[in-house]
Amino acid sequence: MKIGEKMINFTVGPVQSTEKVKLIGAENVPYFRTPEFSAVMLENERLVRQFAGADEAARVVFITGSGTASMEASVINAFDENDKVLVVNGGSFGQRFAEICAIHGIPYTEIKVEMGKTLTEDMLGEYSGRGYTGFLVNIHETSTGVYYDPWMISNFCKKNNMFLVVDAISSFLADEFQMDELGVDIMLTGSQKALACPPGISLIVLSPRAVERVNNRNVRSMYFDLKNALKNGERGQTPFTPAVGILLQINARLKEIEQEGGVKEELKRIAALAADFRNKIKDLPVDICSESLSNAVTPLATRNCSAYDIFTVLKDEYGIWVCPNGGELADKVFRVGHIGCLTFEDNQKLIQALHDLQKRGILK
Repeated sequence: MKIGEKMINFTVGPVQSTEKVKLIGAENVPYFRTPEFSAVMLENERLVRQFAGADEAARVVFITGSGTASMEASVINAFDENDKVLVVNGGSFGQRFAEICAIHGIPYTEIKVEMGKTLTEDMLGEYSGRGYTGFLVNIHETSTGVYYDPWMISNFCKKNNMFLVVDAISSFLADEFQMDELGVDIMLTGSQKALACPPGISLIVLSPRAVERVNNRNVRSMYFDLKNALKNGERGQTPFTPAVGILLQINARLKEIEQEGGVKEELKRIAALAADFRNKIKDLPVDICSESLSNAVTPLATRNCSAYDIFTVLKDEYGIWVCPNGGELADKVFRVGHIGCLTFEDNQKLIQALHDLQKRGILK
């Protein structure tokens, strides 16, 4: 299949968008230093804050950049060389948090979690009362599909008075998340995941405590200085030229979710798609390879064939994208996403394709 041809997209981002979101992408991008665009941005902030279960005084920063941009911005605005940070490293995105800390000279310790395994209280207990000031976690380690228990992490951080940064990029709107109740200081997400918009905008939700922390720190960065972003955000603007079209698409998508019953209904829809798919693969020669699952994605280990070959054949011969892995997981695991504008009929088409691959001896 060529880029641009009709495909069914079961990856974890970019994902399929609704018709309304796609139509906005076909329009000319308007000028943005206007009261009209400011009103859109203030509405975006209000709805994201509401959907994240954040405090009414929380703030939202919209960065034009990938999720890694928000990861780096959050780390350098929240921590410095005087901190001592715990990083959960259970895959490529946990590793990325560790690399960001190393680049910026922020002292950190990694909690290494084996592929497919979840974080436990015993693992955390080893670090309790040892003077750590911050905690960095990708609550859904997208590379392996493992979803960590946010309440367990919350309790640990509250007990140890740690500043908690949660990357919820692939799980926001797919799994229940109440930022204020959990005591999360910073939450990250991205436009191309369950928000189902094109990639290009990453979002940082800051609790009142995080806003105060950011405003009291001097960050050696122009683009990633969140003080500047927060100040501009008060009037519904950004310091630099943003991805205007995507922000308009985000606005349309947020209002769609609100009109269709809000976060609870969106969570139910994605959970039902995930459950339907997982129920239908029980007789296929694949194994769910995660101890703890998000509704966003199902990681599947192949038994006697290459996972990357499955990805390739589905793409080239069936017009279906699933999510491959890289590195040592490339031939072992592929992932099936449940976020974006997918249907039960789409699930059935993928199941039929997998059964066909089994008949052909490709999936075995």
